[in-house]
Amino acid sequence: MSALTDLQAAVAAETTVNNSVEALVLQLAQQVKDAGTDPVALEAVVATMQSNAASLGAFVTANTPAASGSTAAPAGSTPPKPAS
Repeated sequence: MSALTDLQAAVAAETTVNNSVEALVLQLAQQVKDAGTDPVALEAVVATMQSNAASLGAFVTANTPAASGSTAAPAGSTPPKPAS
């Protein structure tokens, strides 16, 4: 492929990923609203958010070139649980 074709493909892939992340965040925000003050429902939303964050983090790590002296968390690491 030419450099221009490669760039076009990269931009299209980035746009798709960005749109997916936006949809995920909006969906999670709606789930939090829908859960209201129900602690069981809220815990389920938190578990979903943590799972999605781990998957997204692993995807980003796997698809980001390593930089020397990188301090990135290892793929598959679990993000810290939010404070109550």
